[in-house]
Amino acid sequence: MAETVVHVLRHGEVHNPDGILYGRLPGFRLSELGVQMAKAAAQALAERTVVHVVASPLERAQQTAEPIAAQFGLSVGVDERLIESANWFEGKKVSPGDGSFRDPRNWWVLRDPVTPSWGEAYQVIAERMFAALHAARVAAEGREAVLVSHQLPIWTLRRHVERKRLWHDPRRRQCGLASLTSFHFDGAKIAGIGYSEPAAHLIAISPTARTAKGA
Repeated sequence: MAETVVHVLRHGEVHNPDGILYGRLPGFRLSELGVQMAKAAAQALAERTVVHVVASPLERAQQTAEPIAAQFGLSVGVDERLIESANWFEGKKVSPGDGSFRDPRNWWVLRDPVTPSWGEAYQVIAERMFAALHAARVAAEGREAVLVSHQLPIWTLRRHVERKRLWHDPRRRQCGLASLTSFHFDGAKIAGIGYSEPAAHLIAISPTARTAKGA
C-alpha cells in the first residue's frame, strides 16, 4: 500500500497592527508578507500528490490554503476541528514581559497551566485535531492531504501523537509561520513525523513574525 501523508500547515503572518491576541475573532487576514508565505508553502508542495485540502474556518487559514488548492485544481474544504483554540485573553493585548501575567486581576484565570484554566483544554484540542488528521488520511488514501490550522492546535496534535505531556512552554514550540508538520502513515498507523519551514526566509525579514499573537 502506498504511503499516505497529511501535511498540517500553520497559516502565514496576519495583519495585526494593534498587537492583540486575535484568537477566533473574525476579520484577521494575512498581511502582504503572509500572502507570500502561503505561496512559499504552496511552492514547497508543488511536486507532491496532494488530492485533499481542508482549512480552519478562520480567514487567515482559508487564505493560506487557497494557493495550494488552486495549484492542484482543488477547492478548499472547511473543518471546524482545525480552528484556533479558545482563549480567555482573546481580544486583549498580552505578551510575555508586558505585565499581564503578573496582574493580580488575571491570577484566577492563570491558576491552572496544565488544563489550562485560561482556555480550551489541551486534551480537547488534541482529540479534535487527531480526528481531523485521520479524516484527511482517509480522504487522501495513498496520496497526500493538506490541513491548514493554527500554532497551538498543531503543536498539541504533535505532542499527542508523540505521547508527550500536552502542557508545555509556548516558547519552545516548533511550529513557525507557514510551517509544515507532516504525518506519514503506513495504513492507519503513523510511521513518522516531518517538519519544514518553507517560509523561513520570509519570517527572517518580518518584524512581527516571531511574536505573532493568536496564531
